[in-house]
Amino acid sequence: MILLFYLAGAVALIATISVIVSTNVVHALVYLIISLLAVAVIFFVLGAPFAAMLEAIVYAGAIMVLFLFVMMMLNLGQATEDEEKAWLRPQLWVGPGLLILVLLVQLVNVLVTQQVDVVPVEVGVRELSVLLFGPWLLAVELASMLLLAGLIAAYHLAKK
Repeated sequence: MILLFYLAGAVALIATISVIVSTNVVHALVYLIISLLAVAVIFFVLGAPFAAMLEAIVYAGAIMVLFLFVMMMLNLGQATEDEEKAWLRPQLWVGPGLLILVLLVQLVNVLVTQQVDVVPVEVGVRELSVLLFGPWLLAVELASMLLLAGLIAAYHLAKK
């Protein structure tokens, strides 16, 4: 498990650095999704499957849809046919593909080696509230700060 933790941390670090140095907006978004999924794997390995699911659903899903929407509004994603053909070259997708493959191998390894109950137990609003504002309060607050940062970034990108 320690190896999986460090491997997911390395994937998150490499993907985050790739987001920073990437000059293409679409590639940066792909690397950001990989980074967020790697953080979700870290949460899962640490024994916090609820935080991992929130990370994957809210951030890798909702925030990325928000960023893609902003890109479409600003026409940042419009490119010529030559640029689109250049993006489809396999050597450009080797890096993200390898990082995703490492995350997939980690997830399969965790699911095979541990006895994880994949079928959720019915949880009411009260139980969820007690969990969110009890032992998971710090994770929820950190997640809300990340969501706020995403909204502020989207606002500044959309502002003319």
